[in-house]
Amino acid sequence: MGGVLLGFGISPEQLFAQPTSPSVQPSLRGRYFKLAIGPQRVNFTGKERIATAVNGTVPGPILRWREGDMITLDVTNNLTESSSIHWHGIILPAEMDGVPDISFDGIAPGTTFRYQFAVKQNGTFWYHSHSGFQEQTGHYGSIIIDPATPEPFSYDREYVIMLSDWSDEKPADIYAKLKKMSGYYNFAERTTSDLIRDIKEKGLARTWRDRSMWNRMRMSDRDLSDVTGYTYTYLMNGRTPAHGWTGLFRRGEKVRLRIINGSAMSFFDVRIPGLVMTVVAADGQNIEPVSVGEFRIGVAETYDVIVTPKDDRAYCIFAQALDRTGYARGTLTPDPALTIDVPDMDSYPVLSHQDMGMKMDMGVKFAEPSHNMMQMDGMAGMKAAKTMRGPAGYGSDTRVIHSETEFGPHVDARAQSPRYRLDDPGVGLRNNGRRVLTYADLKGLYPTPDPRDPGREIQLHLTGNMARYMWSINGIKYSDAEPLLLKYGERLRITLINDTMMNHPMHLHGMWSDLETGDGKRIPRKHTVIVQPGAKISYLVTADARGSWAYHCHLLYHMLAMFRKVVVSER
Repeated sequence: MGGVLLGFGISPEQLFAQPTSPSVQPSLRGRYFKLAIGPQRVNFTGKERIATAVNGTVPGPILRWREGDMITLDVTNNLTESSSIHWHGIILPAEMDGVPDISFDGIAPGTTFRYQFAVKQNGTFWYHSHSGFQEQTGHYGSIIIDPATPEPFSYDREYVIMLSDWSDEKPADIYAKLKKMSGYYNFAERTTSDLIRDIKEKGLARTWRDRSMWNRMRMSDRDLSDVTGYTYTYLMNGRTPAHGWTGLFRRGEKVRLRIINGSAMSFFDVRIPGLVMTVVAADGQNIEPVSVGEFRIGVAETYDVIVTPKDDRAYCIFAQALDRTGYARGTLTPDPALTIDVPDMDSYPVLSHQDMGMKMDMGVKFAEPSHNMMQMDGMAGMKAAKTMRGPAGYGSDTRVIHSETEFGPHVDARAQSPRYRLDDPGVGLRNNGRRVLTYADLKGLYPTPDPRDPGREIQLHLTGNMARYMWSINGIKYSDAEPLLLKYGERLRITLINDTMMNHPMHLHGMWSDLETGDGKRIPRKHTVIVQPGAKISYLVTADARGSWAYHCHLLYHMLAMFRKVVVSER
């Protein structure tokens, strides 16, 4: 049976650094909740700033629900601007989803909106604003849903681990800087010393070819994150790396860690040196347990792991940013007086041809000035495409098609040989000597709820021009796009092809994304799917939720344009 001891982190008095980050995260349990969104003074870096807090804390309080209950949440907006709360990954009626201009009008200043819905699931989830850039300024929190029946694994104690990124800069200023110079926060670009080293290691000819390729693409093999530790302070449960978060255990206990990436823009690589992590759930859904030494958690994903400390010593929960420009950290310890050194960060990852979907040096087609030529080539590809559908769980056999909207100055590259890379841990984690979780390891614990083969397929390209900081889907930004129309009750496949160099966490509201990993009988269910650079990925969707829904990249500064409205109707 699941653990009955609930811990939220205990740390000594000297760990207090921020007026809104208590050592014990506030937790609310029950069926009725009152939440207030408002400004709150915080100090994460030595400089006082104004955050957007829920009930006065960053992160907001942990909300504890029970599967099967009817939940009522009265949310009051004390800001001077409209706000909202989206219940990420929660299956509910469209009008309760909390996305302004799609599912409701938003919560006007000085007003209260009542969310009310039945809880139809259990697991680890989270909530956040879907208004402007409020999520970046602290408007997020955790949701834990206790199951109606005993869980399939046991544990003695549990902690919620919320990872996030904070900047003293205003989000609008960050976005404006990215629009003016996309590499503004990237201080890891190649230097003369890098060039000299490459020539020594690879020779002049190969170095010239490699650099020429990246120059033709007008890209950099070190463009890993748009926003970096130059402006970000990475937080664990609202605690800075200088102070860290602390959770207690007794030797031999099984400790469940519910790990949530509530950041605006940051991927984290998580490990606990000295402990094996047994992953038991992904995005709130139980999976067949898999033991790993490390995993990458994308923006908006959640993973539940169980660890069993065998010794009376401290262990570091280490979450380094993908670009290695900073980290969040915590400590598991039997005694608050015991500490542990923080491990060194890994070396800075470098993107490869593989990360651009290249089968050979010329595997990427570059956006050349001649728009007419590229448009003709794209249309020829459409005519030649042969449509096939693989069985449920096994992915798409459909040829990659580039539509005419993907050609022009708003798209700077197209991966012509994207592959399923489910067993690829990603740039910076390959062959690092640790057992790293991949999507290929995910296998649903229970039989696939809807075993039907897809009746049709939607192929979507994640597109952009990094230099101009322009993002889109199929080369079309959200403001110019038509909605995606789904028929109620249909089973369809969505295949995403990433034509960019960035990892994109794609989130479909209101319905599960059944990730195709090669086993139709035990398909893992997710609410957020990471699409690696130059790769493709497929998942099945059962259109069982009527109404209008959001579908978007969860990187906050991509979301404005890499977004679609999805409409599920009877026709």
